[in-house]
Amino acid sequence: MIVVYTPADGEPEHYDASTLRVSEASIVQRTVDMKWAEVQEGLERDDLDAMRGVVWVLKKRSQPSLRFGEFDPGITEMTTRMDNKEITTWVDNALAAVGDELSMEEVEQIILGRLPAVAVDPEFARDLVTSRTRAPKDPVSPPEGSGQEATLEVAQPPSSTPTSSTPETSTSDSSLTSSTSHPETLMT
Repeated sequence: MIVVYTPADGEPEHYDASTLRVSEASIVQRTVDMKWAEVQEGLERDDLDAMRGVVWVLKKRSQPSLRFGEFDPGITEMTTRMDNKEITTWVDNALAAVGDELSMEEVEQIILGRLPAVAVDPEFARDLVTSRTRAPKDPVSPPEGSGQEATLEVAQPPSSTPTSSTPETSTSDSSLTSSTSHPETLMT
């Protein structure tokens, strides 16, 4: 999960929570009085304390004397975004959960209507969704003597697009960011 911190009159700064060391995660836990699992859930919900704790600890790498009380961002200056790995996992889970009641075109439109807004790299998210929902159909050998041709839809692997450094807005849709592990919530 990426925390995007956009200070007043400043450029967006990206802080990747997955780069924390165990010792740093322990500092976050003690500072914000949350267990690590709660911090992770908090990041998915745009919890201000979880985001502040993670950004503060990561900022301390370059500013070791920075005190927690000195880092007090405005409530609209931080939000979270999903990184490319999280987007890939989410799309795969969402597509696996889709039933027969929706066509792939409908699924694509639903996902594309919401997922890029919570991605740190919206272009990667759009490209991944279209590559997974518009996968070419490869012929499969039909059962012998059936006289029918069968097809199998094959998903293409995602491109290895690096995380974008494009400035992000500070707005948040916590109902979408909280659905990282529950892809079906974006479908409703």
